[in-house]
Amino acid sequence: MRRTPFATFAWANVAYTIVVILWGAFVRATGSGAGCGDHWPLCDGQVIPRSPGVEQLIEYSHRLTSGLALIGVAALAVWAWRAFPRGHLARRGATASLVFMLLEAAIGAGLVIFQLVEGDTSLARAIVIALHLANTFLLLAVLALTAWWGAGGAPLELRGRGPLLPALAVGLLGTLVVGSSGAITALGDTLLQMGALPGGVSQPLSGAHPLVQMRVLHPVLGVLVGVYSLFLARLVGREAPGPAARRLAWGMAGLFIAQIALGGLNVSLKAPVWMQLVHLLMADLVWLCLVLLCAVALARTAEAPDRAPVRGHALPTP
Repeated sequence: MRRTPFATFAWANVAYTIVVILWGAFVRATGSGAGCGDHWPLCDGQVIPRSPGVEQLIEYSHRLTSGLALIGVAALAVWAWRAFPRGHLARRGATASLVFMLLEAAIGAGLVIFQLVEGDTSLARAIVIALHLANTFLLLAVLALTAWWGAGGAPLELRGRGPLLPALAVGLLGTLVVGSSGAITALGDTLLQMGALPGGVSQPLSGAHPLVQMRVLHPVLGVLVGVYSLFLARLVGREAPGPAARRLAWGMAGLFIAQIALGGLNVSLKAPVWMQLVHLLMADLVWLCLVLLCAVALARTAEAPDRAPVRGHALPTP
């Protein structure tokens, strides 16, 4: 692997997208999702709102940062199509990144247009929030893989992997489910703090709203997948060649255990906004580590004979 301008730009998109994700969570946690009314892409019917209030400023700034993220990913896709030959994985990854970024914008627009924001406690909002998180994770995954392949990372080889391939697939799916359930749980915490759900953050779980009951299900899922991450790390150490995969595997497991500890701290502190953002950041890092683990552990060990070079210079051997 070597550092290239394209890979550096792709990783910059990953980092900036995480910032936008965290700001979006801040919009939800502060109840500012209706700051621009039910208008989209305009804010309260205006291109630039005049004399905005705090909630409107928070929501409008999120739209601006999201727009810049879309421009960045579109530029990445154009660069990939110009720099790499047809069929190259970096080109495919950049194209997929643009598709998921557009889906991200569409889901965000749907939340606003259908008024699934602020104090809405409907099941529809919970479902859309979970889908939003799943799409966010997939966006981060393809962006990271685009950076990986753009720096000369080998393509995936899925045949002949024994138990490694299904084990990694279960890890990805489990982490995705935990993340989605966490998004719903965070929504419930926000609605409790806003007073949209009765009882406040100390509301008992018996007979509570389903969003409140997720406060039990999500930690259980998190602990189960956290224990599984330890099993996965041990399996990767045995089945995957090279020290890089083993380092990523144990790094991912360590981050997951730290995430469980942060979740417990989040509950004990009654989910303050800053702690929700830290918890989400750690979830993003766990996911990225797992995606890169899959890329390394399942990488083709021999260079494919038909693998074409980047225009202008040959691809390095990973």
